[in-house]
Amino acid sequence: MTMSGYGLATRIGSARNLPVFDCASGQIDPTAAGVIALLSHNGPAFNYHIAQTRRRYAASRKPLLTEKEPVESMFHVRPSEPDVPPMTFWRPNGTPPGPPLPALIYLHGGGWTLGGLETYEPLCRQLTNATGRVVIWVEYRLAPEHPFPAALEDTWNALDWIAANAGWIGIDKDQIAIAGDSSGGNLAAVTALAARDGIIAFKPQFQLLIYPCLDLTARQPSHAEFAEGYLLTSDLYAWYRQNYIGSFPDPMDWHLSPLFAEDLRGVAPAIVLYAGFDPLRDEAVVYSARLLDAGVSVEPLFFPGMIHGFLTMGRVIPAAAVAVRRIAAAIDALDDKQPSAKLILADVPGVVSIKPEHVGTAHRADG
Repeated sequence: MTMSGYGLATRIGSARNLPVFDCASGQIDPTAAGVIALLSHNGPAFNYHIAQTRRRYAASRKPLLTEKEPVESMFHVRPSEPDVPPMTFWRPNGTPPGPPLPALIYLHGGGWTLGGLETYEPLCRQLTNATGRVVIWVEYRLAPEHPFPAALEDTWNALDWIAANAGWIGIDKDQIAIAGDSSGGNLAAVTALAARDGIIAFKPQFQLLIYPCLDLTARQPSHAEFAEGYLLTSDLYAWYRQNYIGSFPDPMDWHLSPLFAEDLRGVAPAIVLYAGFDPLRDEAVVYSARLLDAGVSVEPLFFPGMIHGFLTMGRVIPAAAVAVRRIAAAIDALDDKQPSAKLILADVPGVVSIKPEHVGTAHRADG
């Protein structure tokens, strides 16, 4: 399998002269291709009952999970407040009780529909040890039983609870960042925008977006390029989106599609990780470019031969461990990152229009 020219990613990368784009080889990594072959007939199937689909998803991911790293401590919290979701906390190995640590709140992927602690605990343990941060898993409610805005409300309620209880948790309330992959990356990006606007009191130190869902119209070129044959098929992704959107009338509203937010100035610094053979690739590229244009510090982490979801496939994809190390290094370096030269996105062919006049409306421009 090859990818012709990397499409939009190459055009924007060349315009920005970002070295992260120079590593594009045009070839899918053999380990990623092996996972595609393994899961093509053993992944989520949306013609089953939702409970069966979730069991099937968890079972298909289990053989791909890396070993659980030892950590200093792990504990679960089920707050007494009825509107605050359950959470799990990991403290990095070798950090006995002492001064408060920085924290990373993690929102999992799975199309707002699937995914759970059993498929994400190995990654969360890796992240706490690699970053030296307390990692906090938020068990937000899932669609379709709980469509938008349930997951977002759970996230924001959890943030309030974490800030109020930072002292006994052992974290520094001024050094709390938010992270998420795929649909969790969507929730993290929306939360960063809400924090900028004062809609919530939480002010993230930074946002870590891992192959995030940012455009729920799915109109960027990479969606057509990788519509079939790369696990996150167009039909599967449409099912995920419909589960989450529910009856909400406007998929371009920034609470659903942060890519279409009118103004990105003043949001938290970002680390954006994306994969070359992922239908969501161009969303991450365009969002990174818009953040840079808005003067926001961005650290892009591009894995050209990888597929969507590869960070939770560490047993069979060595690049997953590399990605964790690069995330940790990016967190260390983020404060020194300076915005790149401005890019006018209108000059990049193939981009769905994100001009302000189209934000917040149901109209979709062809770009």
